[in-house]
Amino acid sequence: MTQRSGRMISALTAIGLLLGSSAALAPASAVADAGPYLAARQATMDRSFQDLVTYATRALVTDPKNPVLLESVISAHISMGEFDAAKGYSALLNQIEPGNQIAAMAELTLLARDGDYDGLIAALENGQSISTVVDGLMLAWAHIGQGDMSGALELFDEGTGLGEGFEHFGAYNKALALGLVGDYEGALAILTEDGVRDARTSVLAKVEILSQLERNGEALEVLNGAFGEGVLDPELEEMRAALSAGETVPFNVVRSASDGIADVFFAVAAALDGGLDDAYTLLYARIAEALRPDEAAYVLNVAALLERLGNYDLATTAYDSIAQDDPAFPIANLGRAETLRAAGKDEASLEVLRQLTKSYPEMDNVHIALGDALRSTERYEEAVEAYSVVIDRHQPPTRGLWPLYFTRGTAYERLGEWEKSESDLRQALALEPDQPRVLNYLGYSFLELKTNLDEAMEMIRKAAEARPQDGYITDSLAWGLYRLRRYEEAVEPMERAVELMPVDPIINDHLGDVYWAVGRDREARFQWHRALSFEPEEDEADRIRRKLDVGLDRVLIEEGEEPTRAGQDG
Repeated sequence: MTQRSGRMISALTAIGLLLGSSAALAPASAVADAGPYLAARQATMDRSFQDLVTYATRALVTDPKNPVLLESVISAHISMGEFDAAKGYSALLNQIEPGNQIAAMAELTLLARDGDYDGLIAALENGQSISTVVDGLMLAWAHIGQGDMSGALELFDEGTGLGEGFEHFGAYNKALALGLVGDYEGALAILTEDGVRDARTSVLAKVEILSQLERNGEALEVLNGAFGEGVLDPELEEMRAALSAGETVPFNVVRSASDGIADVFFAVAAALDGGLDDAYTLLYARIAEALRPDEAAYVLNVAALLERLGNYDLATTAYDSIAQDDPAFPIANLGRAETLRAAGKDEASLEVLRQLTKSYPEMDNVHIALGDALRSTERYEEAVEAYSVVIDRHQPPTRGLWPLYFTRGTAYERLGEWEKSESDLRQALALEPDQPRVLNYLGYSFLELKTNLDEAMEMIRKAAEARPQDGYITDSLAWGLYRLRRYEEAVEPMERAVELMPVDPIINDHLGDVYWAVGRDREARFQWHRALSFEPEEDEADRIRRKLDVGLDRVLIEEGEEPTRAGQDG
């Protein structure tokens, strides 16, 4: 475990590109021109892989054996999926630091990709290493690539107990290997053991193996049990249709030793996801993609990581690489639309989604995604139309539709169509009673409309009890007390709301109003200034400035409202 941890730390240090560390790209020796080093450091902080390659490569001209620069160049090339471009750098780094993890990632991937299993085994046995988890499993699959199944099975058996999160990788990979050579009974026995990796690929492996054993009924039960009996993604729908028609589904989870190695890296990327920096996880995801570029799940994983890292162009390229006849094509285009939206290209994003609704009119999620995108760009009437397509086709409504009634209700509210909004929000509550988000939204809306105040407070209190750490709900609770003129009671929950959401302009503005109402004028003005510093909407900002000029009560009187301090004008 120590060896593996040490290698991982080395890699993270190498990817100063991930953490923006000033030390990570510090020159190992004095150089005349520090410009490329500084530019490379900026590229690391910007997560700009191409710029990092450009500037770190320039820095290597004057410092050619700097291992951190070499690691950074290799990591950036891997992050862009350019393994051939990393080859020379990884060979040099391996000479300088034998066993370097980043160099091994590049070199071992190329050997596996090219089917050079003799070379892969030799490299691993000579000390090239990625991690304890990966090395043994790669070695086992390489033996399968050589045709040495008995040697591979021994190595898979040694691959158990690899540490937290990886305990059953050996058994799981052994099952895939048995499936690859047609021992479906043996593979199924392992996959049904308690604790064996339970992920999408293992479920698909089990389904495919059952179908190969002419047990399609059981395969359907496994598929529906894992993913539900509703509308699934296109790949799963295609599999379900084949099983229902009595067709034998081929065993495609792994088709070769290289596929097996690819699955190892995909599984490790899934295990690391959320636990370490996304850019480190991306290295494993890119290796899986390089070894099996036609596997849509691997490409989608890469694209999602790139999107989270803000590399929208690379993410779009990844999404675009999925062929139109691939069952995952609509999912890829949903991701592409989201990436375009994140990059600020709202119209392009909407166009992608509109085309999807025409090409895949039966897919609920494309209409929902279009509705969400339209709602985010304040095109509420069009959003209602998109949501209604799905709602209208699923009547009477089931519990799973509550989020759609909720989102359509919020769109109606923004359109000023309150009766329709209230109807949808109450329908959402009927489908999912005591749902905190719906209770809060409906209750807060009642407060703003100054109607059903007792019911509003009951709803908000329920929501606050369910989610005491939610700043918005806590704000609603305090604001309800303020609306009921119970100012002293409103202070504590409003202060707590600001603690939970310290940079929210509306909540800071609300705290200012509550302070003013209890006579704490100086603190009220401080909060209003804070609210302005967090850049509220322009109409809200104008109102806050007016309160700073003349006080809250004068503003309320100007708006035709009753002041907080009866008989005073602030």
